[in-house]
Order: sequence, then structure tokens, then C-alpha cells
Amino acid sequence: QVQLVESGGGLVQAGDSLRLSCAASGRTFNSYRMGWFRQAPGKEREFVAAISRSGQTTYYTDSVKGRFTMSRDNAKNTVSLQMNSLKPEDSAVYYCAATQTMGFRTGVHDYDSWGQGTQVTVSS
Repeated sequence: QVQLVESGGGLVQAGDSLRLSCAASGRTFNSYRMGWFRQAPGKEREFVAAISRSGQTTYYTDSVKGRFTMSRDNAKNTVSLQMNSLKPEDSAVYYCAATQTMGFRTGVHDYDSWGQGTQVTVSS
């Protein structure tokens, strides 16, 4: 497994931008497909975005398409989530996750390494 640490969360206003980062340990980072998930109070953890091992392909849930951009830097063992035009409904704890399962995965149980999460709060 890989160890993951998220950063970059905070309190912003609707329409603002925020960039989340996730630092990974280990020398096999480029063997992992990476994902971002979020969990709001009282709700289940949900898929947000995923990126291929090379970083050339990304996949987003419909509610964030056109607003969020996921990227990775395999030389630095990091992934990022650029969030623009934030809405109050984007408020949640955001988690970085890693999987070696083939193909793009959107299920929580498809990922076997998780960070501790970072809080994002968007005020109206």
C-alpha cells in the first residue's frame, strides 16, 4: 500500500477556487491509479475524480465536470484537484485514494489506500 496525505482544504465563498494536493509515499506511485472522493455530513462517501497512471486520462463525476481538474506529477509523487466555481454543495471532507485495480474505478471499495481527508467548506 501507499501512504497518502491531503492538504489544501479550507473555507471559501461560492464561486471561489481551491486546490487540493495529495502527497504519496513509496517508489511505485506511478503504478497506482488515483482518485478523489468526498463525504458530506450524514452522506455516503462519493466519487469525484480519477486519473490514470500516466496522468493522460481523467474521469469525473457529472456534478464537477467543467469545474474540477485532476492532475498528477509522478516525479513528485503528488496528485492535485483544482476546484473552480465552487458551490455550497461541494462542501465535504475530500479524500485522496489509490488503487492498482485495472480501469477507472468509482467505488469506495475499489480503492485500498486512503488519506486522512481535508475539509472543504463553501459558504453561500
